[in-house]
Amino acid sequence: LSRKGLFMLIYIISQTGKPLMPTARIWRVKKLLKAGLAKVKTRYPFTIQLLYKSSEYVQKVTAGIDVGYENVGFACISPKQELICGTLKCLKGISERIQERRMYRRIRREQLRYRPARFNNRQKKQDLAPSILHKYETHIRLIDWLKSILPIQKIIIEVAKFDIQKITNPAI
Repeated sequence: LSRKGLFMLIYIISQTGKPLMPTARIWRVKKLLKAGLAKVKTRYPFTIQLLYKSSEYVQKVTAGIDVGYENVGFACISPKQELICGTLKCLKGISERIQERRMYRRIRREQLRYRPARFNNRQKKQDLAPSILHKYETHIRLIDWLKSILPIQKIIIEVAKFDIQKITNPAI
């Protein structure tokens, strides 16, 4: 399905569950699906799983992740082409959501007439704030998802600190 110079890649997973190199040969994928030699694993991105043994030869795929506060950019490339790219939007307002949940929990508990004493049911305090923990888990989920559809061998994470005030006013 090529439109205006863009081509669609179909991601392939082997019979054993290992990701293989994607293909742009839609006619071949259609033949495999019609013959029952492959099944559709996910629709977005379109991924098929082979139902027969195949060679698990893959090229070197490098994943690049650009960490941001609200948006996380990612791209995976092989020596020949770009395989996937995009941005992931992180949730905002984690602390407000936690406060709202706390409010509803307190209202629910105040309506009880008798509640047995509960003093030993606390979890260990986490080292990270909930908003930072969410961003960390979002990055880990993104990397796991990319590794499930592509044979990634190297991951590059770009972390850069800069001062936005200095960009707008260089005199600072």
